Amino acid sequence: MGIREGEQSSLWVATSDLPASPGHPFYARLNALLEAHDFDRVVEDLCRRFYAPVMGRPSLTPGRYFRLLLVGYFEGIDAERGIAWRATDSLAIRTFLRLPLDEAPPDHSTLSRTRRLIDLETHRAVFTWVQQRLVESGLLNGKTVAIDATTLEANAAMRSIVRRDTGEGYQEFLTGLANASGIETPTRDDLARLDRKRKKKTSNTDWTNPHDPDAKVTKMKDGRTHLAHKAEHAVDLETGAIVAVTLQGADQGDTTTIVETAVAAAEQVEAAQADVEVPPALEEIIADKGYHSNQTMVDLHAVGIRSYIAEPDRGRRDWSKTPEAQAPVYGNRRRVRGPRGRRLMRQRGERIERSFAHVYDTGGMRRTHLRGHTNILKRLLIHAGGFNLGLVMRQLIGVGTPRGLQGRLAATIAALVALWSLVNAHWTFAGARPSDLPRAFTPRHRHELLPAVV
Repeated sequence: MGIREGEQSSLWVATSDLPASPGHPFYARLNALLEAHDFDRVVEDLCRRFYAPVMGRPSLTPGRYFRLLLVGYFEGIDAERGIAWRATDSLAIRTFLRLPLDEAPPDHSTLSRTRRLIDLETHRAVFTWVQQRLVESGLLNGKTVAIDATTLEANAAMRSIVRRDTGEGYQEFLTGLANASGIETPTRDDLARLDRKRKKKTSNTDWTNPHDPDAKVTKMKDGRTHLAHKAEHAVDLETGAIVAVTLQGADQGDTTTIVETAVAAAEQVEAAQADVEVPPALEEIIADKGYHSNQTMVDLHAVGIRSYIAEPDRGRRDWSKTPEAQAPVYGNRRRVRGPRGRRLMRQRGERIERSFAHVYDTGGMRRTHLRGHTNILKRLLIHAGGFNLGLVMRQLIGVGTPRGLQGRLAATIAALVALWSLVNAHWTFAGARPSDLPRAFTPRHRHELLPAVV
C-alpha cells in the first residue's frame, strides 16, 4: 500500500522521468496536415513585418499564436484566459503547440498583445490559406453561396450606456425625467415605473456604450434586449465551407449588409482559387426573405448574379415608380418557386445553421469577450478557418472536431453492443415464443427478429 510522504520535491528531475502525452489523435493528425503544407513558414512570412529583429523578451511565434486560436475553436473556449489555461493544463495541447518541456505556455496577456499587434488583413490571409487547402481537397467551389446572419452578445452592459448628446447615464436620465415630472427624490420603484411608461426607451440614435461604441442595442432571438454585434456568413452550398465572414452593427438591416458580404464572398472565392487555371466565379446567392428588396434584386441582376431570395408577401405590387426592378423581382420569384429553388432553400437552412452552431455555440463565440469590430473579426476569421479545417479533417479521418472522436467511439460501442445482442438472441431465444423474449423488443420487432435468429 502506498503511503503519503513529504511534500518536498526533488531539486533535479531527468527529462525522461517527466510525464509524456501520446497526444490527441485529432490534434496529431491536424498538426501533420499543417506541417505538410508548411503552415508555420507561411504565417511567419505573413507576420514578419510585425516583429522587431532583436528586442526585448522572446515573442510568441505566429504559428503558435494561430494554433492557440484554433484551440479556442476546437475546445469551445470563449476567452483568451481560458485558452492560456487550457494550454497550461493539457499535455496534448502542449504537443499540438509544439511546446518543449522546459518552456511555459504563453500568458493570456501575451496572446492578447499578439492579437492586437497582427492586423486584420493578416488574419484574413490565414483564413484564405485555409480556403486554399479546401480547394485542393475539392471542398470549395464558390459558385452557389448562401448568406445569413446571427447576433453575438457584446462584451458591454446595458447599464453602462450613456446619452450621445449629454453623456449622462441611464439612471441619471431617468432621475432627470422624474424631477421634471414633479418627483423631487424618486425611489427605485418610481424610476422603474417611469421607465415602463416611457416610449422608445433605448434607441441607438440616442444611446451608446462608451467602452464599446461598435456594440448596438438590439433584441436577441430569445426576446432579451442586449448590446450585440451582427455576424454574417457566406457559405458554399455544395460543401458547407465558409466562404466569407463579416461583422456589422446589430442595428443594420439585412438588405444593407448583404452588399458587404457578397463582395467579400466574391473576393474570397477569387483569392482561394488563385492557383486554379479556370476558377469558377460566384454565380448564385441564396438568402431568406429578410434580404429581399427591390434594390437588392436590381444590384444582383446588374452584376450578373442569379438570386434565390425568398420574397415576403407584399400583396399586389405597383411598378410605376420602380419599373427597373420589375424584371429582376419576377425572375427571382420564378426561380425560388421552381424545384431547384426549393431544394436550395432547404440546403440553405441546413448549411448556414450548421456553421453558426459550430462557430458560435460549440465554438464559444456566442458571447464575445473582445471589444471593437476589428478585434472580434480577427477571432471570427480564425474560428471560421478552424471550421473549414474541420471539413478537411472529416474527409481525412471521418471527424471534424476533437469531440467527434468521442462520438465515434460511442457509436462503435453501440454497434458492438447491438451485434452482441443479436448473437446472444440467436443462441438464447432460438425457438422461443415471442412472449418469452425480453420486454425491450416491441411486438413488431419480435416477429421480425424470430425468423432471423431461429
